[in-house]
Amino acid sequence: MVKVQERRHLVLIGNGMAGINTVEQILKLAPSTYRITVFGSEPYPNYNRIQLSYVLEKSKAVEDIILNDWDWYLENEIELYTGTTVTHIDTEQKIVKADNGIEVPYDTLIIATGSNPFMLPVPGADKEGIVGFRDIADCENMLHAADQYKKAAVIGGGLLGLEAAKGLLKLGMDVTVVHLFEEIMERQLDHTASLMLQAELESQGLKFATGKQTEEFLGDDRVSGLRFSDGTTLDAEFVVMAVGIRPNTALAKESGISVNRGILVDDYMRTSAPDVYAVGECNEHRGTTYGLVAPLFEQGAVLAKYLCGVDTKPYEGSVVSTQLKISGVDVFSAGEFMDAEGLSIVRMHDDWLRIYKKVLLRGGRIVGGVLVGDGKESSRLQQWIRTGTVMTEAIHNAIVGHASVETENTAAELADEEIVCGCNGVTKKHIVDAINEKGLTTVEEIKVATSASRSCGGCRPVVEQILQYVLGDKYDSAAAKQEAICSCTTLSRDEVVTAIKEKGLITSKEVRYALEWDNPEGCSKCRPALNYYLGMIWPAEHVDEKDSRFVNERMHANIQKDGTFGVVPRMYGGVTTPDDLRLIADIAVKYNVKLVKVTGGQRLDLLGVKKEDLPKIWKDLGMPSGYAYAKALRTVKTCVGSQFCRFGTKDSMGMGILLEKKFERLDMPAKFKLAVNGCPRNCAESSTKDIGIVGNEGAWEIYVGGNGGIKARLAELLCKVRTDEELLDIVSAFMQYYRETGKYLERTSDWIERIGLESVTEAVVNDLDNRRALAERMEVALAQVKEPWSEILNNSNLRERMFEEISVSTKQD
Repeated sequence: MVKVQERRHLVLIGNGMAGINTVEQILKLAPSTYRITVFGSEPYPNYNRIQLSYVLEKSKAVEDIILNDWDWYLENEIELYTGTTVTHIDTEQKIVKADNGIEVPYDTLIIATGSNPFMLPVPGADKEGIVGFRDIADCENMLHAADQYKKAAVIGGGLLGLEAAKGLLKLGMDVTVVHLFEEIMERQLDHTASLMLQAELESQGLKFATGKQTEEFLGDDRVSGLRFSDGTTLDAEFVVMAVGIRPNTALAKESGISVNRGILVDDYMRTSAPDVYAVGECNEHRGTTYGLVAPLFEQGAVLAKYLCGVDTKPYEGSVVSTQLKISGVDVFSAGEFMDAEGLSIVRMHDDWLRIYKKVLLRGGRIVGGVLVGDGKESSRLQQWIRTGTVMTEAIHNAIVGHASVETENTAAELADEEIVCGCNGVTKKHIVDAINEKGLTTVEEIKVATSASRSCGGCRPVVEQILQYVLGDKYDSAAAKQEAICSCTTLSRDEVVTAIKEKGLITSKEVRYALEWDNPEGCSKCRPALNYYLGMIWPAEHVDEKDSRFVNERMHANIQKDGTFGVVPRMYGGVTTPDDLRLIADIAVKYNVKLVKVTGGQRLDLLGVKKEDLPKIWKDLGMPSGYAYAKALRTVKTCVGSQFCRFGTKDSMGMGILLEKKFERLDMPAKFKLAVNGCPRNCAESSTKDIGIVGNEGAWEIYVGGNGGIKARLAELLCKVRTDEELLDIVSAFMQYYRETGKYLERTSDWIERIGLESVTEAVVNDLDNRRALAERMEVALAQVKEPWSEILNNSNLRERMFEEISVSTKQD
């Protein structure tokens, strides 16, 4: 009888990105080699730490940044101890001991304890209200503080500090960034880029105190302010320290493992103790510690191969890159970034567009670069830096030119072990193997199979290049861009829409049944999408499925974090009257509104309205809904134009009001914003709107695809027109074309990048017959729209079901 060899026991201390990524690669290389136990101090499964800033600014929930959920550990037979801290390693007996008394033997041990935020050793640093920013608990502390306090200080003008500061700003706090040096992000940006970034952040509301050294934290038990070495002070009720990190070496040091700044490792991540390895921010390799995620994954790739007996090159260090994860701010830096002797510089600086690009060459090869304001080429720039690509005219045009230029596919130049997806540590080989072994043909399939592009999406262009490189002549660029609308089906948006038309499907239930949904009830992703597609295709026949709407759209108001709602009445073109202002003020007092806020769309937001008061406040206002909650036209922002401005050449207010009244209430794939300027001075900010209209002498310029949100994008010129009638026709055709071809929740900025401005121009400008047909279908859709507040006020059954019953049950609870 042959004895089955028992699997070796691998213990991982640290449930973070570096350690778990190493385990993932071990499971791929040799799934039967190890029995695995994982210890994590936090009460969560593995999550994406670099996306904490998105959680802080509330654009993502904690669930959205989980990389490996609880089921993943079960499926891979991994024994997981969360909320458990290892306190000692007996390297002779090969046993780890935890703070709750658990003792686990190991054959192989990986230490991945990460790093701790560096807390300034100055008087008062132990006061209440002073925190670091490294994990979900810190994030929750900051969210809680924003509910109670107004003035915050963030110490540290580096990557993490700026992300923390912007998050607190979005939570409504008055935030000052305190930085020791005169320039922010001085380790990643040159003088010009740093000043541009600071100016952009100041325009968004952040304050800066640069060149300031914190000497003391003021206050009694709780912090009340900071005193600097120059004698000046700063009021602050809450302080975030983001001045740097220190490798978490306490466990290794206490256990007799050699430590310097980090846990000392060789080129295969071996420590001074036998069968003990260290990976990630906790280690020190060739005198260097890393605080960015890509190097940690590169280390993990070497370690995984070494532990699985796979030939591998030693780890020799990393070329680091930095991308600021702040909504509306585009900053990228990689490799060398400061001018120096022996370097050639390719530079473009456009103050008007607020774009700065700089590429550094040594011997004609790309060795570094900085991008501010336009990061479309960041993935490829990083790739060129890593491979030492020779500068060519095509690359020069792509990086420095005013428009993106197609360059050759450089996927063949990437080494197999090159990390393509920095967020999830996916190498080129992982992607190539998945394509070959599983017959993948789309980027979406690669994302599901490998996690490449699953998080921030920045690596998607390189992933597509690899797909094209592997498939060769079999590559279908159109098919490669298709993706299933949700996990309930393998069908793409286009396939679903085509089937709805061909089969005459009218309800979401019919769609899920006829198209054989895996989940017959659908999910939170496909239900609202199907409801939109059906309403777009059959505007007269489809009955809106309110239960498929997001909560804000069901309630026709924006729900706030305390359970109250925000009510925004429509102000056409941002224009109002004294009577309407007086009415709004009286109603705000009557219903004890917590806050009246002027919005970015030139309207008034009544915040803190109770759910049961919504119908009453709508009735008393007697104004139409501003649709601040809907996937529809939100606002048409205007300047005063020729009616009042001495520079105005066109009646921007009149045109804005006309457009808003025509297209209000119409369902769109995503929220939609317009702006109309009476002259090129851009006071209404047309350059960041879905449609931006600029008046010139004798003409209107139409710009499209702008976005000022998380993925900022400047609008592009669609066309120029002479008459108001032609302007309305083209705007109507553009909006209908977007409605018919856009994916649900896809902003026009992404839509235009996906299908191309040329195809949009051809469909809505050049092809007159198609333009006319689009405009006619738009009129059919507009004929179906209803004012939602009035509809509810005039429908007692609907009002009772949505508001009155809810309010009664709430009181009973």
